[in-house]
Amino acid sequence: MDFNVMWTLQGTMFLIVLIGVFMRKKGILTEKAKSVLTELVLNLILPCNIITSFRIDFNMAILKKFIVIIVIAALAQILSYIICKFAFNSYDIRKRKIFKYGTLVSNSGFLGNPIAQGIFGATGLMYSSIFCIPNRIAMWSAGLSQFTNETDKKSAIKKVVLHPCMIAVYIGFLLMITRIHLPAFMEKTISNLGQCTTALTMILIGCIIAEVDDLKTIINKDVIYFTIIRLVMIPGLVFIGCKLAGIDKLIIGVAVLLTGMPAGSTTAILAAKYGGDYVFGTKLVVFSTVMTLLSVPIWSLILS
Repeated sequence: MDFNVMWTLQGTMFLIVLIGVFMRKKGILTEKAKSVLTELVLNLILPCNIITSFRIDFNMAILKKFIVIIVIAALAQILSYIICKFAFNSYDIRKRKIFKYGTLVSNSGFLGNPIAQGIFGATGLMYSSIFCIPNRIAMWSAGLSQFTNETDKKSAIKKVVLHPCMIAVYIGFLLMITRIHLPAFMEKTISNLGQCTTALTMILIGCIIAEVDDLKTIINKDVIYFTIIRLVMIPGLVFIGCKLAGIDKLIIGVAVLLTGMPAGSTTAILAAKYGGDYVFGTKLVVFSTVMTLLSVPIWSLILS
């Protein structure tokens, strides 16, 4: 891992986050504008970036790595589910919902993909896109069940299968194994759109942070407890397990960084919708996101 690349990436991301904070505080980016940007990133920019990451020569070694990545990601979700069963039982039901959802559903797709690409390049982004599949399944199944008793498996499967980022994985994988080359103007269009991912994602992260007037008001022992579990404990256990299993270093790097992502932004949204503690959910999302700016460089040093 090139440390100059890592520190340059962190500095760039931090500066763009500050720009997002400034623009949200000044009202340049309104709540409506933030929502539009979020939809733009999830439905167009990030999918284009994912498709571009699959533009490599396919072989059986890559397929085997995909299988390893899926297995690790699935085991990481099972680990998160087990932690949920024991770590938050002393809290009241409204807070417990928030804790469990935030533990099960990280921001690995939205924030993790650009970080994986920045540190590990296009191959890292391709691996992270595959790694996110079990997390997306958890989001619409076990994650959603923390807030509602609805267990519509058909609806959950549909949301996962038809998610824009999943469709991008299908397209990218198909182009990779068939070695079909799109017309140059299409390749360039997809590539150029995908290159906007990091900038727009970090601006949106800045908007989330800007919604808290004083960061000191969000810090308490409960928020810190959750953040340690989300950013330290889970990726730490994944790191140890992967090292003991002799997994490829690049796969370990992607797995650890993505399992060490903050609580998903949907934590607060679903809390508000289904009667959870929305204010507490916002605190978890903001604080764990801010601490990622510290935890990612530390994990990068450990992984190196």
